[in-house]
Amino acid sequence: MKVFFEEQKFNQSLVYLGLSVSLIVVIFSILNEWKKNIDNSLGDYIAASIGLLILVLVIILFLVLKLQTKIDETGIKYKFYPFQVSYKNIDWSNISECYIRNYNPISEFGGWGIKGSFRKNTGKAYTTKGSIGLQLKLKNGEKILIGTQKKEEIKRVLETYKHKYTRNEL
Repeated sequence: MKVFFEEQKFNQSLVYLGLSVSLIVVIFSILNEWKKNIDNSLGDYIAASIGLLILVLVIILFLVLKLQTKIDETGIKYKFYPFQVSYKNIDWSNISECYIRNYNPISEFGGWGIKGSFRKNTGKAYTTKGSIGLQLKLKNGEKILIGTQKKEEIKRVLETYKHKYTRNEL
């Protein structure tokens, strides 16, 4: 039994650079405004605190976001934590096509993350970075793209289970 597992995170340095710059700008703006207006009202403090809290929560979200993919003899499983706390399972018997492909995250899906496309023919995407994905075409017509950084490993595992999703239907 061959098992594939991959965990991806939003760990690109530009993401964290942008979030850090945003945090610094917000903190600096709040402190600068408070220095100018010594007698700020309670509402001003609450509004500034809420803005800062939202930014901190976004940073925490990026720290915990992760895409996990498992492939084994039963099928393909994926989850985009914390939005999906349990795996979505796709049995081999529900897959009509399964292959690795290059994709353009911006033009096809509008970026990375959990994305649906305005174009009906591209389906849904679960990605964190890069431009290589596992394309699934299900027998019900649904299309799902799962991003990967382990192209060769997935190819080997798919070859192992190819007989499970390429059966001739009677």
